[in-house]
Amino acid sequence: MTRPSDPVKPIPFSVAEPTPGMAAAPASTSGQSRWLVPALLLLVILALAVVFWLPGQLGDDKSAARLAVDGKPPAASGAPPAAAAPPAPEPAASPWSDARQARLRQEAQEVLAQLVELQFTLEERGAASWAGPALDNAKAAATRGDTHYQAREFSDATEQYRDSLAQLQALETRIPDILQGALTAAEDALERGDADALQPALETAELLAPADSALEALRQRAAVMTALQDKLDTALALERDGDLAGAEATLRAATQLDPASRRAANALERVQAAHTEQRYQSAMSEGYAALDDGRFDAAASAFAKARSLQPDSPETEAALTELRATQTADRLGKLRRKAQELEAQEAWGDAVAGYEEALAVDPTLVFAQEGLARAQPRARLDSQLREALAAPERLSDPAVARSLEQVLAQARTVTPQGTLLGNQIEQLTQLLERASTPVIVTLRSDQLTAVLVQRVARLGQFGEHSLALRPGTYTAVGTRDGYRDVRKTFTVTPGSPPEPIFIACTDPV
Repeated sequence: MTRPSDPVKPIPFSVAEPTPGMAAAPASTSGQSRWLVPALLLLVILALAVVFWLPGQLGDDKSAARLAVDGKPPAASGAPPAAAAPPAPEPAASPWSDARQARLRQEAQEVLAQLVELQFTLEERGAASWAGPALDNAKAAATRGDTHYQAREFSDATEQYRDSLAQLQALETRIPDILQGALTAAEDALERGDADALQPALETAELLAPADSALEALRQRAAVMTALQDKLDTALALERDGDLAGAEATLRAATQLDPASRRAANALERVQAAHTEQRYQSAMSEGYAALDDGRFDAAASAFAKARSLQPDSPETEAALTELRATQTADRLGKLRRKAQELEAQEAWGDAVAGYEEALAVDPTLVFAQEGLARAQPRARLDSQLREALAAPERLSDPAVARSLEQVLAQARTVTPQGTLLGNQIEQLTQLLERASTPVIVTLRSDQLTAVLVQRVARLGQFGEHSLALRPGTYTAVGTRDGYRDVRKTFTVTPGSPPEPIFIACTDPV
């Protein structure tokens, strides 16, 4: 079947060669040959009319039918119907012109098909609601194209159709931006709590991308917008009443209800900061009150709490520094008072320990330096006196006795002399006097044994011998040829002579 756009191809034919029969009867065919050429010409004209003119008439009807189906007549696009063009005069048959017109008409129809398809797609996505003016402009251009098409001005019609198509394509290109704008507008409305602005924005986004994940998140937020607003209002009322803890708890619940809400997050951050400041000031006040009362542990705990709330606060560091200084001063004061009490009690060793502890805290303390210089000699003297009184038997050693006499002389020069020192001096004086008073000791032997009292004298052989000995412990040694030596230790106590001491060698070797 021949299409309007197919090029015209001449039908090849050849003139038949005359046959012998025909040559023999020229007279009988001469009449027929006169009608043959005109008949052939008429057939050619009819063929050209069928190929070029008749498809053009059918094409006009087809274009009109397609416009009716696609909704592109002026009435469908909202424009007033165009006035019917006056019938054009029948053009003279022109194969080249008809073929060109057919080609232009086909080009216009191809652009029109794209235009209609895109228009339907955009209208299905609700373009009339989110891009009404732009859509109307594109339809107006298409209507102008229809007018040119009906007037068989196919080039102008194609131009208008292309313009309309370009506008619709530009509109389609803008869809991502329009969608993003709708999503942004919906999010802004949620942040403001503006239900009137929220609904249109959501509707536009649903027309453009009903399955978009961001849209679904906005739908979920919209579902709790009223409940969120209630919590925000409640938190604000609590904050105004000074109940920052309650406001903070309410805002935490609000952020859990809508984690994406910047309003709730900002309100929570602000109230948290105010609540933290409130607790910080309370802790600082509590710490200073405890510090003034001397409750250092409570003050330290309060200041530590304040530092945990505001780690970089210089006020907290200053408070802790003041606490440490006050604690140190209090400790040193207690050490000073205690050391002075120990001095009064003549507990010189403990007093020395107290002054040394104070100097370990602050080596520059004058009271500790002076107290240590005063207490150390007394502590040494007290230690010597205590040792002498604890072991009076050592006084039998003349060297020890002489050393203690010097200690006693030193003790007598100490002023002021406390009760404890006076008692020590008196006791030691008595011990030295008793230790220096000899006691008569009787030694007995067999007149055959040589007797030696170590560190006293060699007594030789005797039956009985008396010695004047200072109180103390002594050792007597007896020797005799052919017999084992004998050793006997005895103690002489002041004012009480011992029983007679017998020493003799009786065990032969």
